[in-house]
Amino acid sequence: MGADSTAVESAVGAVVDPELDLPIGRLGMLREVRARRRRVGISLGLPLGGWPGTDDLAARVKAAAEGVAGVEEASVEIGIMDDDERAALRSELRSVMEGASDASSDPAPSDEPSTAQPGGGHGDHTHGDHTHAGHSHGAPAESPMPALLRAGARTRVVGVSSGKGGVGKSSVTVNLALALAAAGKRVGVLDADVYGFSVPGMIGAEREPIILGDLVVPTLARGVRCLSMGFFVPDDQPVIWRGPMLHKAIQQLLFDAYWGEPDFLLIDMPPGTGDVTLSLAEVAPRAEVVVVTTPQPAAQRVAQRSAFAARKLKLPVRGVIENMSWFTGDDGVRYELFGRGGGQALAADLGVPLLGQVPLVPELREGGDTGKPIVALDPDGEASAAFAALASRLVSMGPGRVYRRELAIR
Repeated sequence: MGADSTAVESAVGAVVDPELDLPIGRLGMLREVRARRRRVGISLGLPLGGWPGTDDLAARVKAAAEGVAGVEEASVEIGIMDDDERAALRSELRSVMEGASDASSDPAPSDEPSTAQPGGGHGDHTHGDHTHAGHSHGAPAESPMPALLRAGARTRVVGVSSGKGGVGKSSVTVNLALALAAAGKRVGVLDADVYGFSVPGMIGAEREPIILGDLVVPTLARGVRCLSMGFFVPDDQPVIWRGPMLHKAIQQLLFDAYWGEPDFLLIDMPPGTGDVTLSLAEVAPRAEVVVVTTPQPAAQRVAQRSAFAARKLKLPVRGVIENMSWFTGDDGVRYELFGRGGGQALAADLGVPLLGQVPLVPELREGGDTGKPIVALDPDGEASAAFAALASRLVSMGPGRVYRRELAIR
């Protein structure tokens, strides 16, 4: 008995693309299955040249085809989508973002290149052999709020906040994300620190996000999706924007990005209580907030302001993370270099739990500079154990409830 092309198409169409985490049949990547006796030829159309994970995808497709009864040998041919196929893909991804089960019937935006970046950024970028001129909103109307930000979504949006810089907020965000991923959660990280972006370098991202017309696919780095203004502007170029431009940038990084359906979306917020915090409250009304501080009382008092700001904006503060809590010397003794008690005192003042304490480890700081986070570099070490416990505590808490006065029944 020869190969059944329908059975092969069903098996191959169910293979999940590792980059977009959806079946290739749904994504329109499966172009054709040709069966001749016990041999099949499979034609795939990938969105762009240099598509991440191409070899892995081809191997999965080949294995799926050869697992079908009657197939002895399968070959896989890789091609690049044309404009119409890419438009259909974008439409499907938009439908997923909006919570639809089927592809949207609305026409997809044009693939014409744009000269704008999120919030008005700059410059051209290249992915593989595909050159794009930045990222713009593109569509005539604003994109709808993605399903992951709406009430009832499975995604927990957690803003990681601090009252001031220098407390290790970004390194906490990155390592917490990796700890959550290690616990089997799907995780995304949005670097909303527009002026002081650092997440791409800290997490060790090796490539830029993928741009599909007016849609951006956040970079996968160490199993975590991440997106940052750091991908769109040079490291040495300052971002000098007023509030409205910041708001637009944050909105686009959330509304025009294909995050999939993560369990957690961590947002690395800028220190203080400025425009980005206001924007987050507006575009992500379900967001929870955790506050990072260090043990000394001075840091505690400053961190308290960011917590109070979140509460004024009706964002629930779920807990406190104390960073740089102690240093363990070669003699096994814990040295409290920055004092003690600041995290616990802040948690008590706010009426929330102290979610965890993270020790001061030289490799933790070095990892942030070299793109080798401590959770990935030393998964069995003291700091990694602290992040694993922190991740477990955050998961066990469950999502916070947001009570809006304007929604109260009168």
